[in-house]
Amino acid sequence: MSEEKKLTRKDLWKVFFNQLTIRCANNYERQQNAGFTQAMMPVIEKLYEKPEEKQEAYERHMEYFLTNDITSAIPVGVAAAMEERYATEKDIEPSSINAVKTALMGPLAGLGDSLLNGTARPLLAGLAISMVSAGTVWLGPIFFVIGMAIVSLGIRYFGVFQGYKQGVKFVDRIQSSGLISKIADLAAIAAYTIVGGFVPLLVSINIPLSYTNGDTTLVIQEILDGLMPGVLGLGYTLFMYFLISKKKISAVKLILITMVIGIVGAYLGILG
Repeated sequence: MSEEKKLTRKDLWKVFFNQLTIRCANNYERQQNAGFTQAMMPVIEKLYEKPEEKQEAYERHMEYFLTNDITSAIPVGVAAAMEERYATEKDIEPSSINAVKTALMGPLAGLGDSLLNGTARPLLAGLAISMVSAGTVWLGPIFFVIGMAIVSLGIRYFGVFQGYKQGVKFVDRIQSSGLISKIADLAAIAAYTIVGGFVPLLVSINIPLSYTNGDTTLVIQEILDGLMPGVLGLGYTLFMYFLISKKKISAVKLILITMVIGIVGAYLGILG
């Protein structure tokens, strides 16, 4: 009977595909609980035969759950392994399944937001924009979509299959080694470096004004470029960051203001 209840790769693939829609039913009360339960449906239906056992398992996973949607594949895989252990051996408490999920939510949220949202996405987006700016308009969006798909699906695959394979040991290993915090710190440093490197390429401000005195002509943009190439773009980016982080001004408002400044400046000949 125990062998019949063991999860197969086919079952884990079902879990993998169900996990892709973990955000499909987010709610303010329990966040991603419905999506997590949907990911666990192939596991629950395979492992439990009695209706009351299935009901208990479904209710167990309908508790509050919230983390990064991509890295959530890790607790999904771990929970699948723990459900299998509980269904076949009965040597763990069912409450420990939710306890492990809860313990993973915070660290994986920080890891996912810093490594994926803060590093991978802006890096790939910056490269895609560079391709568009270079004239390969069609290649940039395709590169971004494929790149993010590889990152996203790769992490989800690793989370479900390795999370199941390692089980609770996986949780203990990443928690005790401090791996999550180390990766998050490195990702934050890489993100700032990468995004900063794109500033002179993506934020271009040109002042086409000049001053002529006799035979001498001073071009303001050439003087500024002599001090530091792209200094106006850097200064404007830092000013926007100050307004967003310190003054709490909406980024949407700043985008609209920037558009107005650009249009008016170009019309008056101040900006080129």
